[in-house]
Amino acid sequence: MSNLTVGTASAEEGTMDTGSINVTNTPSGSDVAIPVLVVNGSGDGPVLWINGCIHGSEPQGPLAIRAMLEELDPKSLKGAFVGIPVMNVPAFDAASRGNPQDPFAYDMNRNYPGDPEGRLTDRIAWAHKEALAETADMEISVHSGGAHSYLETTLFANELSMEMAKAMGPNWDLFLESAHPTGSPMAELFEQGKPAISVEQGGNASMKPKEVARDTDLLAGAFLNVMRHYDMIEGEAKYAKEWRMGEQIAELANYGGLWVPEEDLELHESMEEGTVVGRIYDLFGNEREKVRAPSDGEIFGIRTQPIVQAGEWVLFYADVTGELNRKSS
Repeated sequence: MSNLTVGTASAEEGTMDTGSINVTNTPSGSDVAIPVLVVNGSGDGPVLWINGCIHGSEPQGPLAIRAMLEELDPKSLKGAFVGIPVMNVPAFDAASRGNPQDPFAYDMNRNYPGDPEGRLTDRIAWAHKEALAETADMEISVHSGGAHSYLETTLFANELSMEMAKAMGPNWDLFLESAHPTGSPMAELFEQGKPAISVEQGGNASMKPKEVARDTDLLAGAFLNVMRHYDMIEGEAKYAKEWRMGEQIAELANYGGLWVPEEDLELHESMEEGTVVGRIYDLFGNEREKVRAPSDGEIFGIRTQPIVQAGEWVLFYADVTGELNRKSS
């Protein structure tokens, strides 16, 4: 394809460039800018955007983008790849879900695409949206459990993005309806009639070297599989044998205290409604609450921070509503 420019990054055919999407400045005068990298292929194909760190405490996105770049050759790529390692830069700098200096627009993944005349988080989101809308054919948002939870090989999609979801490969077989139909890059692409998915893998409680490598490989390998499926890179794409469909249920603590999951708890194992999955204790050892499976389904994410406030997440649960196999899909 011809020259591709995103922000200050501009890549000719068969080359890569890095730059930024400039937004504004800090009180001390330094730039507030979104880092961007562009890999522009030598042949025609779609433009795939991958966005990391819309939540600043979820580093799995930039880690996976880094690993994915090691496998990309601009000269053999068809189409283009646009990587945004970090969307919410102030939140990333603070290792926080949202920008702690912007309490009125804290969660960028709820108020995207923002407002060019709004609060700082809104302005960053708007600058990103303008660049995304101009160039993207499809998009992947990368999420994890951040500082509070661990989530595993689950993605959010709709009918428009089902082909893309299936292209994530053999490890990705649980698809959930979006819990936030507005307020995200995925929702913005849907409005344009373009496919987009949000994926969940990892969490900061799982940061030993081998665990980091596992989570990074799961994500980077899936992104490359998507590119193979759409004939952007050479190689044969692989797929799951079947896919489970469902809806997310986010279970919240009713009491503050210490969250203790059941010792034999495993993610992505089928369980019956009412199964005890964890308990909340006060500081004197008294059990305050049994947390139970809200329906027949499976856990795809679990709180890994033992200290819990009433109203905080303890469990990410999939109410499984059906299955698709390769023939029926």
